[in-house]
Amino acid sequence: MESHGAGLRRVFLLAFCVAGIWAAYIYQGVLQETVSTKRFGPDKKRFEHLAFLNLAQNVVCLIWSYLMIKIWSNGQNGGAPWWSYWSAGITNTIGPAMGIEALKYISYPAQVLAKSSKMIPVMLMGALVYGIRYTIPEYVCTLLVAGGVSTFALSKTSSKTISKLANPNAPLGYGLCFLNLAFDGFTNATQDSITARYPKTSAWNIMLGMNLWGTIYNMIFMFGWPNATGYDAIQFCKQHPEVAWDILLYCLCGAVGQNFIFLTISRFGSLTNTTITTTRKFVSIVVSSLLSGNPLSEKQWASVFMVFSGLSYQIYLKWKKLKRAQKKRKST
Repeated sequence: MESHGAGLRRVFLLAFCVAGIWAAYIYQGVLQETVSTKRFGPDKKRFEHLAFLNLAQNVVCLIWSYLMIKIWSNGQNGGAPWWSYWSAGITNTIGPAMGIEALKYISYPAQVLAKSSKMIPVMLMGALVYGIRYTIPEYVCTLLVAGGVSTFALSKTSSKTISKLANPNAPLGYGLCFLNLAFDGFTNATQDSITARYPKTSAWNIMLGMNLWGTIYNMIFMFGWPNATGYDAIQFCKQHPEVAWDILLYCLCGAVGQNFIFLTISRFGSLTNTTITTTRKFVSIVVSSLLSGNPLSEKQWASVFMVFSGLSYQIYLKWKKLKRAQKKRKST
């Protein structure tokens, strides 16, 4: 009876994590799309300074992670020093800026789909540079994702979706997304290197260090000279308080979402977290199509299913690999 109760609590906790990640990031996606496409005020002006979103996110997450460390650290030390994140901070500043800038040129569903294909540059680099051999099922996953993204990109976008974009330009938009993935790959590798050197580094330490350097770099970029774009962004927010409120909510969603991701990884592991975040991306595309007025053609929906079939198959392969490793450990 006691084990049944513990199992039930675990199910409720998992449902809580799923609801938290989905709610935070789906709503953040809606806000991101709103800020990048909506015309604000009687003058119907667009908010052109999308890089400002990254600065605002850095500042909010910096404060949030500092508070979490103060609340939960219990005086523990031994994490990576703050200066060790400087190089990862550069790529973590440039990469997301490119990803969000892509929304000027391609729709939100297209951006989500392109950014879901992280495995493509990883496998290309692994095979061509490091000589890593991948299995046939892994290549099948990659081909499904690559084929789906390519088909979506080559499909005709509805005129309604194009009319919402600031400067429709599919090659530039997809190019920015793939550069975003390349920079993300370097960021992740550097973070792994830091945690290997400093094993006592917590997720909150990483969040603090990354956002500290992100804040520094973005402050220099946005406010480092008299005519920098940050001043225009602040002026726009003063003239249109609605966009300032959307940006604040966008940042809070990101910080709260990180909480749920850390909780999911600590209680259920990274594979469960990957599954939840992958399904969240699919739901984000559906929400964008239904609520935000981004109608997709049958061919584009087929492309979406193709990509997420590849991602789901990849999760299944990771699950099988994990089960084999657990079985091997039990037998030894």
